Amino acid sequence: MSEDTGATIPFADLTSAWMQLGESAVKSATAMNRAAIGVAGDNGDAHDDNEARPGTDGATVRSGSIPSLAFEGKDWQFERSVERADAITVGDSVSFSKSIDDEDIERFALASGDTNRLHIDEAFAEDSRFGGRIAHGTLVSGLISAALARLPGLTIYLSQDLEFRGPVRIDDRVTATVEVIEALGNDQYRLSTIVSDEEGETIIDGEAVVLIDDLPAE
Repeated sequence: MSEDTGATIPFADLTSAWMQLGESAVKSATAMNRAAIGVAGDNGDAHDDNEARPGTDGATVRSGSIPSLAFEGKDWQFERSVERADAITVGDSVSFSKSIDDEDIERFALASGDTNRLHIDEAFAEDSRFGGRIAHGTLVSGLISAALARLPGLTIYLSQDLEFRGPVRIDDRVTATVEVIEALGNDQYRLSTIVSDEEGETIIDGEAVVLIDDLPAE
């Protein structure tokens, strides 16, 4: 059955773009989904503009500032409290920030198959409890994985528990913060995982368990 939703998505263009982005995400996520304003290095300083290069999907990206990252986007930013995997201890943390824009949402809808009209059809979403479109919860929680990817070493997800507390709207800037709360032995750690908005309100709360391997030899 055909239905006019009032929203038009350039399917071919987005499919091509998301295939490119999917390849990028795998590469930039030997830890899963790596996904920094300037772009930030270990100390949060921005790279020089002449380091910028066009990404395969048309976005401006820069080379990764740490060995576990393949590349970084121009509006991404991160900070971390520890520089060596063998020095990670309880209390160490990483934060990662980016804006969630319309293109992120459209690409995620195509990649995941979650084309819920709440996320991609403004007219439809206006009559929902949110009064407009919101980002996919799983897309927003992916920033946790991006923060984990910026821990020293090669981070591998083992488990993740999440509680969704509020929506993220188009062009909201959000920050994922992960903090080591327990060393489990055998290079495994339990971390608190929080995503917050620009006002510092918690949007997503949870815990993760990760394994941190040595980086592969170059």
